[in-house]
Amino acid sequence: MTAIHGRKQSALSEFSRTEKRGLYKAIYKRRDVRGHFLPDPVSDRLLRKLLDSAHHAGSVGFMQPWSFIVIRSPDVKRQVKDSFEHANAAAAKVFEDEKRELYSKLKLEGILEAPINLCVTCDPSRNGPHVLGRNTIRETDVYSTCCAVQNLWLAARGEGIGVGWVSIFEPAQLKRLLQIPEHVIPVAYLCLGYVREFLPRPELEIAGWLPRIPLEDLIFFEHWGEKNGK
Repeated sequence: MTAIHGRKQSALSEFSRTEKRGLYKAIYKRRDVRGHFLPDPVSDRLLRKLLDSAHHAGSVGFMQPWSFIVIRSPDVKRQVKDSFEHANAAAAKVFEDEKRELYSKLKLEGILEAPINLCVTCDPSRNGPHVLGRNTIRETDVYSTCCAVQNLWLAARGEGIGVGWVSIFEPAQLKRLLQIPEHVIPVAYLCLGYVREFLPRPELEIAGWLPRIPLEDLIFFEHWGEKNGK
Protein backbone atom coordinates (compact mmCIF):
# COMPACT_ATOMS: atom_id res chain seq x y z
CA MET A 1 0.00 0.00 0.00
CA THR A 2 2.87 2.36 0.82
CA ALA A 3 4.38 2.07 -2.67
CA ILE A 4 1.01 2.64 -4.31
CA HIS A 5 0.35 5.62 -2.07
CA GLY A 6 3.78 7.00 -2.96
CA ARG A 7 3.06 6.71 -6.67
CA LYS A 8 -0.27 8.49 -6.23
CA GLN A 9 1.40 11.31 -4.33
CA SER A 10 4.04 11.57 -7.04
CA ALA A 11 1.36 11.79 -9.72
CA LEU A 12 -0.37 14.58 -7.82
CA SER A 13 2.92 16.51 -7.62
CA GLU A 14 3.77 15.99 -11.28
CA PHE A 15 3.40 18.89 -13.70
CA SER A 16 0.75 18.65 -16.38
CA ARG A 17 1.81 17.80 -19.93
CA THR A 18 1.39 21.45 -20.97
CA GLU A 19 3.43 22.67 -18.01
CA LYS A 20 6.20 20.21 -18.82
CA ARG A 21 6.30 21.33 -22.44
CA GLY A 22 6.67 24.93 -21.31
CA LEU A 23 9.47 24.08 -18.91
CA TYR A 24 11.48 22.08 -21.41
CA LYS A 25 10.84 24.63 -24.14
CA ALA A 26 12.38 27.34 -21.95
CA ILE A 27 15.42 25.13 -21.34
CA TYR A 28 16.01 24.19 -24.97
CA LYS A 29 15.09 27.59 -26.44
CA ARG A 30 17.18 29.64 -23.99
CA ARG A 31 19.88 31.65 -25.75
CA ASP A 32 22.77 33.92 -24.81
CA VAL A 33 21.68 37.10 -26.60
CA ARG A 34 24.23 39.67 -27.73
CA GLY A 35 23.15 41.58 -30.81
CA HIS A 36 19.37 41.35 -31.16
CA PHE A 37 18.08 43.68 -28.44
CA LEU A 38 15.20 46.05 -29.08
CA PRO A 39 14.89 49.45 -27.35
CA ASP A 40 11.43 48.58 -25.98
CA PRO A 41 11.35 49.10 -22.20
CA VAL A 42 10.94 46.22 -19.76
CA SER A 43 8.29 47.08 -17.17
CA ASP A 44 9.17 47.29 -13.49
CA ARG A 45 6.52 44.65 -12.80
CA LEU A 46 8.10 42.15 -15.19
CA LEU A 47 11.61 42.89 -13.96
CA ARG A 48 10.53 42.25 -10.39
CA LYS A 49 8.90 39.00 -11.50
CA LEU A 50 12.18 37.87 -13.07
CA LEU A 51 14.20 38.89 -10.01
CA ASP A 52 11.76 37.02 -7.78
CA SER A 53 12.30 33.92 -9.91
CA ALA A 54 16.03 34.31 -9.38
CA HIS A 55 15.48 34.80 -5.65
CA HIS A 56 13.68 31.45 -5.48
CA ALA A 57 16.70 29.49 -6.68
CA GLY A 58 18.16 26.76 -4.52
CA SER A 59 21.07 27.75 -2.30
CA VAL A 60 23.33 25.74 -0.03
CA GLY A 61 22.26 26.17 3.59
CA PHE A 62 19.46 28.45 2.34
CA MET A 63 22.06 31.21 2.53
CA GLN A 64 20.64 33.18 -0.45
CA PRO A 65 23.97 34.94 -1.12
CA TRP A 66 22.81 36.91 -4.15
CA SER A 67 22.03 40.60 -4.65
CA PHE A 68 20.98 42.38 -7.84
CA ILE A 69 22.21 45.73 -9.17
CA VAL A 70 19.76 47.04 -11.79
CA ILE A 71 21.44 49.40 -14.27
CA ARG A 72 19.49 51.62 -16.63
CA SER A 73 21.74 54.71 -16.66
CA PRO A 74 23.36 55.31 -20.09
CA ASP A 75 26.37 56.82 -18.33
CA VAL A 76 26.97 53.78 -16.15
CA LYS A 77 26.46 51.49 -19.16
CA ARG A 78 29.06 53.47 -21.11
CA GLN A 79 31.59 53.10 -18.33
CA VAL A 80 30.95 49.35 -18.21
CA LYS A 81 31.20 49.17 -22.01
CA ASP A 82 34.59 50.92 -21.89
CA SER A 83 35.75 48.38 -19.31
CA PHE A 84 34.54 45.56 -21.56
CA GLU A 85 36.33 46.93 -24.62
CA HIS A 86 39.63 47.14 -22.76
CA ALA A 87 39.34 43.56 -21.48
CA ASN A 88 38.10 42.30 -24.84
CA ALA A 89 41.12 43.69 -26.68
CA ALA A 90 43.38 41.82 -24.29
CA ALA A 91 41.32 38.63 -24.56
CA ALA A 92 41.56 38.60 -28.37
CA LYS A 93 45.34 38.34 -28.14
CA VAL A 94 45.28 34.93 -26.49
CA PHE A 95 43.87 33.34 -29.65
CA GLU A 96 45.82 32.70 -32.83
CA ASP A 97 45.22 32.64 -36.57
CA GLU A 98 41.68 31.60 -37.56
CA LYS A 99 40.42 31.67 -33.97
CA ARG A 100 41.57 35.25 -33.51
CA GLU A 101 40.00 36.30 -36.79
CA LEU A 102 36.70 34.65 -35.84
CA TYR A 103 36.87 36.14 -32.35
CA SER A 104 37.22 39.63 -33.80
CA LYS A 105 33.97 39.13 -35.73
CA LEU A 106 31.90 37.98 -32.77
CA LYS A 107 29.59 40.38 -30.96
CA LEU A 108 30.03 39.45 -27.33
CA GLU A 109 27.81 41.95 -25.52
CA GLY A 110 24.76 44.16 -25.79
CA ILE A 111 25.58 46.54 -22.96
CA LEU A 112 24.41 49.75 -24.61
CA GLU A 113 21.60 48.21 -26.67
CA ALA A 114 19.85 46.33 -23.85
CA PRO A 115 17.34 48.45 -21.87
CA ILE A 116 18.46 46.83 -18.62
CA ASN A 117 21.85 45.70 -17.41
CA LEU A 118 21.93 43.56 -14.29
CA CYS A 119 24.87 42.64 -12.10
CA VAL A 120 24.27 39.57 -9.95
CA THR A 121 26.58 39.43 -6.96
CA CYS A 122 27.48 36.95 -4.24
CA ASP A 123 28.09 37.90 -0.61
CA PRO A 124 30.18 35.12 0.98
CA SER A 125 29.67 36.63 4.44
CA ARG A 126 25.89 36.48 4.40
CA ASN A 127 24.53 34.61 7.42
CA GLY A 128 27.94 34.61 9.08
CA PRO A 129 31.09 32.52 8.74
CA HIS A 130 29.40 29.14 9.26
CA VAL A 131 26.77 28.15 6.70
CA LEU A 132 25.15 24.75 6.74
CA GLY A 133 26.73 22.57 4.03
CA ARG A 134 29.58 24.96 3.19
CA ASN A 135 32.29 23.92 5.63
CA THR A 136 34.20 21.80 3.14
CA ILE A 137 33.28 23.49 -0.16
CA ARG A 138 33.46 27.24 0.34
CA GLU A 139 32.59 27.99 -3.29
CA THR A 140 29.03 26.75 -2.87
CA ASP A 141 27.98 30.36 -2.29
CA VAL A 142 29.05 31.22 -5.86
CA TYR A 143 27.51 28.00 -7.18
CA SER A 144 24.23 28.95 -5.51
CA THR A 145 24.35 32.40 -7.12
CA CYS A 146 24.74 30.73 -10.52
CA CYS A 147 21.51 28.84 -9.82
CA ALA A 148 19.80 32.21 -9.35
CA VAL A 149 21.19 33.37 -12.70
CA GLN A 150 19.83 30.28 -14.43
CA ASN A 151 16.41 30.71 -12.80
CA LEU A 152 16.25 34.27 -14.09
CA TRP A 153 17.44 33.22 -17.54
CA LEU A 154 14.76 30.55 -17.96
CA ALA A 155 12.00 32.78 -16.58
CA ALA A 156 13.10 35.56 -18.94
CA ARG A 157 12.97 33.20 -21.92
CA GLY A 158 9.41 32.24 -20.99
CA GLU A 159 8.50 35.95 -20.96
CA GLY A 160 10.15 36.59 -24.34
CA ILE A 161 13.03 38.50 -22.75
CA GLY A 162 16.54 37.93 -24.05
CA VAL A 163 19.49 37.64 -21.65
CA GLY A 164 23.17 37.94 -22.48
CA TRP A 165 25.91 37.08 -19.98
CA VAL A 166 28.93 39.38 -20.36
CA SER A 167 32.00 37.92 -18.67
CA ILE A 168 34.81 39.88 -20.31
CA PHE A 169 35.69 42.35 -17.56
CA GLU A 170 38.39 42.98 -15.04
CA PRO A 171 36.41 42.14 -11.87
CA ALA A 172 38.18 44.70 -9.69
CA GLN A 173 37.40 47.47 -12.16
CA LEU A 174 33.75 46.42 -12.42
CA LYS A 175 33.51 46.49 -8.64
CA ARG A 176 34.86 50.03 -8.58
CA LEU A 177 32.44 51.18 -11.29
CA LEU A 178 29.42 49.73 -9.50
CA GLN A 179 30.68 50.55 -5.98
CA ILE A 180 30.47 46.91 -4.92
CA PRO A 181 31.91 46.25 -1.43
CA GLU A 182 35.33 44.62 -1.37
CA HIS A 183 34.14 41.30 0.05
CA VAL A 184 31.24 40.91 -2.43
CA ILE A 185 31.83 38.96 -5.67
CA PRO A 186 30.35 40.10 -9.01
CA VAL A 187 29.28 36.75 -10.47
CA ALA A 188 27.32 37.70 -13.59
CA TYR A 189 26.83 40.86 -15.63
CA LEU A 190 23.66 40.39 -17.68
CA CYS A 191 22.01 42.34 -20.49
CA LEU A 192 18.20 42.06 -20.56
CA GLY A 193 15.58 43.16 -23.03
CA TYR A 194 13.11 42.22 -25.73
CA VAL A 195 14.80 40.94 -28.89
CA ARG A 196 14.22 40.76 -32.63
CA GLU A 197 14.66 36.99 -32.57
CA PHE A 198 15.91 34.02 -30.62
CA LEU A 199 18.34 32.06 -32.76
CA PRO A 200 17.56 28.38 -33.46
CA ARG A 201 20.92 27.33 -31.98
CA PRO A 202 23.50 29.00 -29.73
CA GLU A 203 25.26 31.84 -31.55
CA LEU A 204 28.76 30.47 -30.91
CA GLU A 205 27.70 27.10 -32.28
CA ILE A 206 26.28 28.74 -35.42
CA ALA A 207 29.46 30.80 -35.84
CA GLY A 208 31.59 27.66 -35.71
CA TRP A 209 33.41 28.57 -32.52
CA LEU A 210 32.66 25.22 -30.87
CA PRO A 211 30.20 22.35 -31.44
CA ARG A 212 27.86 21.00 -28.79
CA ILE A 213 29.50 18.01 -27.09
CA PRO A 214 27.46 14.80 -27.43
CA LEU A 215 25.78 13.99 -24.11
CA GLU A 216 27.01 10.39 -24.33
CA ASP A 217 30.61 11.61 -24.09
CA LEU A 218 29.88 13.28 -20.75
CA ILE A 219 28.13 10.47 -18.86
CA PHE A 220 30.11 8.06 -16.70
CA PHE A 221 28.91 5.32 -14.34
CA GLU A 222 30.14 4.72 -10.80
CA HIS A 223 33.62 6.20 -11.48
CA TRP A 224 35.17 8.81 -13.76
CA GLY A 225 35.73 7.48 -17.27
CA GLU A 226 33.62 4.34 -16.87
CA LYS A 227 31.07 3.95 -19.66
CA ASN A 228 27.99 1.71 -19.39
CA GLY A 229 29.23 0.27 -16.13
CA LYS A 230 32.46 -1.02 -17.71
